[in-house]
Amino acid sequence: MPGPMSSAGREAFLAASHVAILAIAQPDGRPPLASPVFYHYEPGGELTFFTNTLGRKTRKAELLTSAEALTVTVQTEEMPYKYVTIEGAVVKSGPATPAEMEKIAQRYMPAEYAQGFVANEFAHPESAPVLYRVQPKRWFSSDLSDEPA
Repeated sequence: MPGPMSSAGREAFLAASHVAILAIAQPDGRPPLASPVFYHYEPGGELTFFTNTLGRKTRKAELLTSAEALTVTVQTEEMPYKYVTIEGAVVKSGPATPAEMEKIAQRYMPAEYAQGFVANEFAHPESAPVLYRVQPKRWFSSDLSDEPA
């Protein structure tokens, strides 16, 4: 079975827009809280993502700011499957601006849709999106593209 991606392969993979699942350990021993996120990766550096709350206070946002560690798994949606799991910690968080959110959302959808998505988020009077920066500490990856049929 093929093994981990090379460093260059991992950087190129994370630079593209794929599905990302955030998992945060819960302090009370319950299973990790997992949720999909839009992300942006700076090659050789940090991973940035935001929460969208649509006016709701979420346990996810509370756990993220207090989490000592979290994982983000990025993977292809179809065969051949590839994935990268990043273990890291939140190094910075704060209120997200529309421009920051649009920069990330535009990796996943056309600019006009990204603007509408972000405008809808900020239109709710109690919405409070937060932008998080994660410093990777450890990586796991797999490239299954060469798997025999």
